[in-house]
Amino acid sequence: MSGAANGLALGITRSIAGQPWHWRRASADMDGENLAPDDLVTQLLLARGVTRDDLDRQRTPTLRGFMPDPSLFRDMDAAASRLADAVEAREAVTIFGDYDVDGATSAALLVRLLRALGLPVGAYIPDRLMEGYGPSGAALVKIGEAGSKLVVTVDCGAQAFDAIAEAKAAGVEVIVVDHHQCATTLPDALALVNPNRLDEEAEAAIHGNLAAVGVAFLLGAALLRTLRARSFFAGRDEPALIELLDLVALGTVADVARLTGFNRALVTQGLKVMARRGNIGLAALMDAARLTKPPGASDMGFALGPRINAGGRVGKSDLGVRLLTTSDPQEAAEIAQELNRLNEERRAIEAAVLEQAVEASAACGNAPVAIVAGEGWHPGVIGIVAGRLKEKLHRPAIVIALDEDGVGKGSGRSISGVDLGAAILAAKETGLLVAGGGHAMAAGLTVAKDKVDALGAFLNDRLAADVERASGEKSLLIDAVLAPRGINPLWCEAIESAGPYGAGWPAPRVATGPVRIVESGIVGTDHVRLIVSGDDGARFKAVAFRSAATELGQALLHARGRKLWLAGRAKRDDWGSRPAAELHLEDAAWAD
Repeated sequence: MSGAANGLALGITRSIAGQPWHWRRASADMDGENLAPDDLVTQLLLARGVTRDDLDRQRTPTLRGFMPDPSLFRDMDAAASRLADAVEAREAVTIFGDYDVDGATSAALLVRLLRALGLPVGAYIPDRLMEGYGPSGAALVKIGEAGSKLVVTVDCGAQAFDAIAEAKAAGVEVIVVDHHQCATTLPDALALVNPNRLDEEAEAAIHGNLAAVGVAFLLGAALLRTLRARSFFAGRDEPALIELLDLVALGTVADVARLTGFNRALVTQGLKVMARRGNIGLAALMDAARLTKPPGASDMGFALGPRINAGGRVGKSDLGVRLLTTSDPQEAAEIAQELNRLNEERRAIEAAVLEQAVEASAACGNAPVAIVAGEGWHPGVIGIVAGRLKEKLHRPAIVIALDEDGVGKGSGRSISGVDLGAAILAAKETGLLVAGGGHAMAAGLTVAKDKVDALGAFLNDRLAADVERASGEKSLLIDAVLAPRGINPLWCEAIESAGPYGAGWPAPRVATGPVRIVESGIVGTDHVRLIVSGDDGARFKAVAFRSAATELGQALLHARGRKLWLAGRAKRDDWGSRPAAELHLEDAAWAD
């Protein structure tokens, strides 16, 4: 199964989906069946950019091996010192979080840690519809009037200039813990801890892919170190920060942070903590999601994360934090069931908005960025819809929900190689936006209805070259070629040790074939399900999700009698009487 010298896998220059297949590593050309597990993992690590002298550390990503010194980050020591003062004085503190999973887990981590230190601490999560994203001056002043003169914002605050100034004038101190891109100037906070500050030193800036919960974890470590230096734990137990890694893992995966470096260690170790079900709320959520086995990264991204998000999207914004901080099993079960119900409601709303957004996107033509706006769209689902639209159109997408006053709340998702967050900040600085910010792959904004067209023109002009470059470089990267009999549980087990997989650390993609389709049909809404047979006599199931209306899906449904190469992710299937494996299809190519 040799690739050509130019890196083509199986010689495929144009697949059914219209793209070439290349080896992920130029020298890969890897027959996965004949590699021992250790050799296989080595090849997978090398293909993901690991150098040979770093293989041992990357095989078992631990905190000791990857965690940076928290003091590397600007304002970290000042933030830890001020929180330590609050702990020693038993001062009331409020954690102000965003309403998504990263915000909920960040807030829950600090709430649980500070409570374990004996501090009276509360959480404030703004209502998505009534208050919008991030801290407002009114909210911060209100928190101060209720008794908390120290507020820590998590997963928000990097752009809250006016709100933090208003809080300071009212005698409320604010510590910002964030990861969103910063402007050249910063809010006048007591401390602003963010690896994406433009004035951050290079050694800290390399951790700009941390989710906010990862930054909060580092602040927790700095706080405990500061208290230790002050002999605070003489005669009392020190909280085990590592027991909060389940929250860090969940927030990191759900925020689609790159699972490389320190993030990979956080998620690897966090999954171990989550498997012990020590967090009552998370255990209840796993039960509600019918997760009976120890969860993996995909479970956090597709089962647990969406349920917590549902509270902020279509329900009560504080449900996620309440679930993750409660010590009452009955309350945990009730909140988990409510989030489960809200998640079903969210799905129905999302489907309706997606249908309208797809229809509206036809007017975008071949514009580099697809920008659609609609009245009456629920702002709680526009981020998910933007992600779906991006997947369908293969270019950045922004979905804007317009209210009756002509104000649009927008959410955008980008493609690799196109920094949408920086473009949104630039649009804000030119006066096109009321508010806006984000990071490379995702951004949020507030825009007046009469400036939507101008915003589209600005973004298309700014990002056209980047989108063209990213689209021109599109290809399907293959890790290994398997004979059909190689799609089996043993392969799936072998590759797990190179995980966890997610953004920036993709699960291995295999090509297999030639195969013939024995059975085909549509299941669910628009998933194409296949049973295929290889020349070696092996049979396995394959599924191409959300593809029935695509060129790929139609080709698969009408490919009887023709031979195909298939490409996708091999997944273990435990539903039957004995373990099997199935292929989650991403592409196919004719083999005859």
